[in-house]
Amino acid sequence: MTSSVCIDSDNWQKLEKTLGYSFRDKSLLVNAMTHKSFANECPDTAGPDNERLEFLGDAVLDLIVSEYLMGALPAADEGELSRIRSDVVAMPSLAELARLLGIGQDLLLGKGESGSGGREKPSLLADALEALFGAVFIDGGYRAARSVVLPLVTPLLEQASTDEGQDHKSRLQEFLQADRKDLPVYRMADVAGPDHDRVYRVEVLIEDRVHGTGKGRTKKSAEQNAAEAALKVLDKDS
Repeated sequence: MTSSVCIDSDNWQKLEKTLGYSFRDKSLLVNAMTHKSFANECPDTAGPDNERLEFLGDAVLDLIVSEYLMGALPAADEGELSRIRSDVVAMPSLAELARLLGIGQDLLLGKGESGSGGREKPSLLADALEALFGAVFIDGGYRAARSVVLPLVTPLLEQASTDEGQDHKSRLQEFLQADRKDLPVYRMADVAGPDHDRVYRVEVLIEDRVHGTGKGRTKKSAEQNAAEAALKVLDKDS
């Protein structure tokens, strides 16, 4: 059971005001802010960590964004809708929203995680924001979750829908920069076929480890496909 001190903290009230939502069940808010490092270090005072709420919040966010895009862009095809949604729900975008909300200062972290800069880690911030969305959904239902999510993501959705769209290599670079990792290195792995019909296979390495492979009729298209594959891997791991 989470301590009453945590539940009654002024931090939670400030966060509720920033979100524009007051929880009926305050323990859900605390649960959303509880990282597994805190739950592990303080088993007697901490409640469950926020991973299950994050799982739910990810799905809630996808649904809300998808519904919005279906109404806002009736002429867009599935590929365009998917691109815009992926831009908005990607970890760098969510982490930036979490920073704007001041979520980092409210996270319940273990001493080790806190001491190593956990309050600024993009992955932790993005996860906590998704956990918050999941908590709001449980506490107030879909309408409440939508009222919290849309004001936060609508500016991003509007920007993404008017942009030409970033290529996968640019998105991968921004993803890695947000997570403070080394920039990707593209390596030609194989070239097959006759001169007039080449097929290139490129690997993308991140910190000396292959994260994705892509094929294409040109080196550039192979690199783009490799970057797309790496983004999918990183998104699953984040």
